[in-house]
Amino acid sequence: MHILEIQLYQDYIALCDLLKLAGVADSGGAGKALVASGAVSVDGVQELRKTNKIRAGQVVTLAGVEIRVVAAQG
Repeated sequence: MHILEIQLYQDYIALCDLLKLAGVADSGGAGKALVASGAVSVDGVQELRKTNKIRAGQVVTLAGVEIRVVAAQG
């Protein structure tokens, strides 16, 4: 499994935007389609809400990729 770590500089990021930022989706629309297909899990639970607020400490998984969201330092 490929593990990515994304630093979060605000309180949260929308799930579809996180997928784009991590390079898993080419665009926000592609991220929304991935979520709608049921291929994305947040903290081990399937997530279908495209704009679900992802916060530091959460883990997003899909198709052999794990995205760990951490709070930015400083």
